[in-house]
Amino acid sequence: MVTLIALLSTRIQADSVPPTDIEQRAEDIEISATAPGIPMPHFWERMMGSGRAILSLRDSYREDLRAVKSVTDLGFVRFHAILQDEVGVVTLDLAGQRVYNFSYVDQIYDGLLENGIRPFVEIDFMPTALTSRRRGTMSFWYHPNVAQPKSYARWDDLVRAFATHLVARYGIDEVALWYFEVWNEPNLDFWQGKPRLRTYLKLYAHTARAIKTVDSRLRVGGPATAQAAWIKDFLQYATRESVPVDFVSSHVYANDKPEDVFGEHGRVARDRMVCRAVRKMHDDIRGSPMPDLPLIVSEFNASYRNEPNVTDAVYMGPWLADTIRQCAGSVDLMSYWSFSDVFEEQGVVKTPFYGGFGLIAERGIPKPAFNAFALLHKLGTERLPVESPSALVTRRPDGTLVVALWNYAEPAGAPSAAAFPTAAIAHAAADRHFKLHLTEVTPDAAVRVWRVDTDHGNVMTAFDAMQRPRYPNREEIDRLKVAATLPPPESSVLQAGQFDVSVPPYGLVVLEIARQSPAR
Repeated sequence: MVTLIALLSTRIQADSVPPTDIEQRAEDIEISATAPGIPMPHFWERMMGSGRAILSLRDSYREDLRAVKSVTDLGFVRFHAILQDEVGVVTLDLAGQRVYNFSYVDQIYDGLLENGIRPFVEIDFMPTALTSRRRGTMSFWYHPNVAQPKSYARWDDLVRAFATHLVARYGIDEVALWYFEVWNEPNLDFWQGKPRLRTYLKLYAHTARAIKTVDSRLRVGGPATAQAAWIKDFLQYATRESVPVDFVSSHVYANDKPEDVFGEHGRVARDRMVCRAVRKMHDDIRGSPMPDLPLIVSEFNASYRNEPNVTDAVYMGPWLADTIRQCAGSVDLMSYWSFSDVFEEQGVVKTPFYGGFGLIAERGIPKPAFNAFALLHKLGTERLPVESPSALVTRRPDGTLVVALWNYAEPAGAPSAAAFPTAAIAHAAADRHFKLHLTEVTPDAAVRVWRVDTDHGNVMTAFDAMQRPRYPNREEIDRLKVAATLPPPESSVLQAGQFDVSVPPYGLVVLEIARQSPAR
């Protein structure tokens, strides 16, 4: 076994800080590779969200899905509107009788499964044939109907028919591995029942019971709320009414307001909001009559708005890494919203980089967040103790040490879609320097260093240089894809068991440290 000290390799560039300066200002990180570790499941990359269901039939959606799957351990995808009219699940014939049609449902779920992805089934929205309000739509571009059903008996029948069809097509052993989540954010405008909580609980009870009548092994949960809401009320109700619940789900975004999430005024920093809310949800479950239920954060991101200087920027690397560090141990799955900008909630995409939520921009162009996920996928399966708020130290089963280090700062520049020069971001904060001290490691063990920062894996530098064309031509798109590519790792070795590294503002570095020197 190897003892390791978290390490950041010196920026191998002309502007490197002189060794004496690094020595004076570096953060020392000491890691024992033989220290007992704790499990580090990759909860942040096993599930992701995406736009509404029908988009999954597009080639561009499936290409992005395969690209994300190739660099992560993605296992589940969630999307809205599987019951939307455009999917054609339920219609009325000329005699006014309900007709079920699962043709597009099959194509949608077949497409996921053929790419090694299981559905996280979000059961919504209300088909027009069942709605209590034909005008009960919300503001999204595709106008989902978010009203209550006109008849709960008819809703129950649809849910049973839907689940029965899935089991018949894919087999119970397969579908029992899926998740069925009831609705989306019923505490906001996605649900028009009044009062919202009481009417949602009724919807949940009907839906969960209908699913369980098909097979008790099917997993169902909720309340799928925004802002970490309703969990206590939801679990108390389910206990009192003997309503089945197999998991708890809710959402949180880093720019949610503290009064909405915690019922308090003041400011919670963008790098603290998500995991503080996760701990609140975790504690709500542990203090409930169902304390052992899994927690699934079925949407999270650094912003619920379109902020190019956040979700399109290198800012996402440190934010993601630190969110993983803080949330580890308090949540079972976290679903990044979303894996692709094949996405139309605000309408047709108007330009490739508008602050969309996806890891991949329009026309298949990877963002820095895509590369950050690729780097963080390299983390091991055991977490080792380290005293630093800017480091994660992990161990793989073969003993290889993987260390993530980052230089977090608040987003720079205006949050609008206007140009925000990458150079301004790069100089918004100072470099951070780390000195890693490793023990019980071969003193000259091999080290590989990957980076995502302003100069590495950052397509925005090239996009800025093009003056941000609204409609890049084909040649420009090809150039942007090349610029977005993650560079190969730097190769180095430990120096007497130590390693120095400098991380620029908004930079993420991942180090892979072998157990032995390259010559052995």
